[in-house]
Amino acid sequence: MAFPADSPKLSSGPSPAAADALQRLLAIMARLRDPAHGCEWDRMQDFGSIAPYTIEEAYEVADAIARLDMASLKDELGDLLFQVVFHARMAEEAGHFAFVDVAQAISTKMEARHPHIFGDGGPQTEPREQRWEALKAAERSARGQSSAMDGVALALPALMRAEKLQRRAARDGFDWPDPSGPSAKLVEETLELAEATTPAERIEEAGDLLFAAVNLVRSYGIAPEDALRAANAKFERRYRAMERLAGGEFGQLTLDEQEHLWQQVKATERETG
Repeated sequence: MAFPADSPKLSSGPSPAAADALQRLLAIMARLRDPAHGCEWDRMQDFGSIAPYTIEEAYEVADAIARLDMASLKDELGDLLFQVVFHARMAEEAGHFAFVDVAQAISTKMEARHPHIFGDGGPQTEPREQRWEALKAAERSARGQSSAMDGVALALPALMRAEKLQRRAARDGFDWPDPSGPSAKLVEETLELAEATTPAERIEEAGDLLFAAVNLVRSYGIAPEDALRAANAKFERRYRAMERLAGGEFGQLTLDEQEHLWQQVKATERETG
């Protein structure tokens, strides 16, 4: 992915302006949460009510990146930073931790995960991903988490969480040796969904089918989330093209007529490359 070349000059480290800007943001958050003079809406919030906004802002950051929109990215990163400040402020009010503890914790973690940069570990010979996962496993062990399944966030989108669970299992050797295994499993789960009779059975079998599909895609070295995002974008692009061709009458066409437009749009895409 290419980014615009007219980027500002890179700074070599923290500046007084950056510290001042962060202090200003922390002060704004403190004022918004002030019991006597703050904003009524901000004072009402808790971790649970703010969490959906945090997730939404993260997706908006990703959307700005996908569109290579640097102006939007700046704004969306600010919105995401505000979410971090919001959570940290609520935690400080409850006596758990403050923003400075959050910053210190991630700094300590990053230094520990990069001993070849910040320590005296010397040049690294093992693959980066293997080294990274070993360090994260050690962190989980220090927290008393012994299962390979520990630490896979429940709030992750289901598609991403399925891939992470499967990758964790694969590191323990619990994986198909080649794509033929998950391919056969996908066919099996498709048949089981067709044979399901009750709503509960259909939900279970549908979940198994989707989980098997993630496994098959992953076996080809493809990130399922990336693949589905691309498919979503392609479907939306083609659907909008059909609507334009139909001149606002797409919903009134028969299914055969709609299918004809679909094939026409696909053919046009192939011709234009």
